[in-house]
Amino acid sequence: MWTYKDQQINEITDFPNNTFGFIYRIIHKPTGKSYIGKKVLFHNRKVKLTKKQLAEYEGIVGRRPAYKIAIKESDWKTYWGSNKELKELLKTESKENFEKNILKFVPTKKLLTYYENKYLFVYEVLEKPEEFFNDNIQGRFFTKDFDV
Repeated sequence: MWTYKDQQINEITDFPNNTFGFIYRIIHKPTGKSYIGKKVLFHNRKVKLTKKQLAEYEGIVGRRPAYKIAIKESDWKTYWGSNKELKELLKTESKENFEKNILKFVPTKKLLTYYENKYLFVYEVLEKPEEFFNDNIQGRFFTKDFDV
């Protein structure tokens, strides 16, 4: 279950209008170690048009589409991040040992990446491996880079 400023977020309607995604922090309560990441609320998929749908384009000059875009809600309700170490802990421990907090609601894809990076740098996740599961930022900056 996600929380935002002590308020539970259970349904897509609990998000503010115009929310593309959110920045989150998952905390492992026994150790206090955290993971910061981003999650989108919807995915766009290409769906191939059926013969019947393609027939609607008969007689139209120009190139006809081969697919349409289908929008589907993401798995945000059950999502636990992409970090391997965190996922391994989730296999062996109770979900009650974890806290899922939303740090910020974000309106666009571009800003989602910006705010994720901002929080990762502000919290200095790479410099504090004892406090954070995050071990890289955008695949460019790594925890191991600080072992100089």
